[in-house]
Amino acid sequence: MSIPFITAEEAAAIIKNGDTVATSGFTASGTPKVVTVALAERARALHEKGEPFKINLFTGASTNDHVDGELARANAIAKRTPYQSHKDCRSLVNSTDGISYFDAHLSHLSQDLRYGFYGDIDVAIIEVTEMSPNGEVILGAGLGMAPTIAHLAKKVIIEYSSYYHNSFRGFHDNYIPLDPPNRREIPIYRPSDRIGSTVLKIDPKKIVGVVPSNASESIKPFTAPDELTQRIGDNICRFLVDQLRKGEIPKEFLPIQSGVGNVANAVLYGLGENPEIPRFEMYTEVIQDAVMALMEEGKCRFASTCSLTFSDDAMLHFMENIDFFRDKVLMRPGEISNSPEVVRRLGLIAMNTALEADIYGNVNSTHVLGTKMMNGIGGSADFSRNAYLSIFSCPSIQKGGKISTIVPMVSHVDHSEHSVKIIATEQGVADLRGLDPIQRAQTMIENCVHPMYKELMWDYLKIACKNGGHTPHDLRAAFAFHEALMEKGDMSLVDFAEYDK
Repeated sequence: MSIPFITAEEAAAIIKNGDTVATSGFTASGTPKVVTVALAERARALHEKGEPFKINLFTGASTNDHVDGELARANAIAKRTPYQSHKDCRSLVNSTDGISYFDAHLSHLSQDLRYGFYGDIDVAIIEVTEMSPNGEVILGAGLGMAPTIAHLAKKVIIEYSSYYHNSFRGFHDNYIPLDPPNRREIPIYRPSDRIGSTVLKIDPKKIVGVVPSNASESIKPFTAPDELTQRIGDNICRFLVDQLRKGEIPKEFLPIQSGVGNVANAVLYGLGENPEIPRFEMYTEVIQDAVMALMEEGKCRFASTCSLTFSDDAMLHFMENIDFFRDKVLMRPGEISNSPEVVRRLGLIAMNTALEADIYGNVNSTHVLGTKMMNGIGGSADFSRNAYLSIFSCPSIQKGGKISTIVPMVSHVDHSEHSVKIIATEQGVADLRGLDPIQRAQTMIENCVHPMYKELMWDYLKIACKNGGHTPHDLRAAFAFHEALMEKGDMSLVDFAEYDK
């Protein structure tokens, strides 16, 4: 069967108003680069004529400016899930008449689509780096939920990328678990276990066209760890070394899961530099530039991931040395890289970031002041609830001290105290395991709260304890920090004396 090459504009014309469109990729890696730009232009042209045009957009995770940015600016997204990080998309998500966004765990979306919870997928746009006439393709730098959407979509548009000058063949592990009632275990017992196929098979009758692309992922390098992130990273590394010395982490160490960002990179570099940390493996959803360096240094033996979220310069280095990495990296679909079953079995050390945490160990990772969506829950809960050790980190203060990230009560809960074992700031580490609520609060205040907020936090706990109860709170004062920020622009201006009556 001959599959035609078409232009991005011809591909965009296939997509209709109201269609549900799903894309490959995870972060910017492996996402479409040209069809969605043409689709945004089509939306603008139709809007200028007074015609409606919006799609429902389902992705593996966050995307890039070519997808979320272009389509948001064109007001072409009606519904969005499961995760976004682009400022233009975020603005519409936080507008009452903008994008209808529902937050979802990344490990859930593929299976929920197969269960039929969200209706049909009309069109899938999938980036590939190699392709045969029978529909067998080699994906790019990120999988996301490509195997599921290729299977479910009524029509498939292929973006054929020529940007990568070496073959990705062998780096992917395409696998779809059986659905209930026939589901079996996912047979991964070590991060390096391969369970699926290196190629993704797409029914060629569903492929409506192939669009050439030569665009990079356009990922900027993360800034080097500064003094603050370095201190957080050092605190976590010291804690893990102490756990090793005590025998509470096996002497062989455990696989690492690490979120995205500068703190995550600081921790990874710290683990690499510490002679007491043995060589380790990773089972995670993304790997960044730091992991490549650790592999070349011999500290990281292997990484199972959903995407190579490398900066453009690092990606070029990866491609130039690709044979070195062929037995060290494996990319899987998001529902496998984030599978709670596998996370529990492997015993991961999971490290993720928080927007704020409260004195009892509840974590808010998504909503600013409890109302404004930042990015989404992503995969953090997939890992934290099922990990051997779940660690959340954040700076103790933000905005020059006007915000304390440790508060009496979080304004939104993504990870309850039952899922959070360790919290770290640049001030120190709070090990919350085995502590009752008051002990947790005391440990948090003593170890993680910034000095400028410690007295205020002790004041709150004293007031709360007067009310008694297993988890003491004063509901009049629980959000006093947040109210002071909204009314006075500074949490430190709170006065708990008015509540202590």
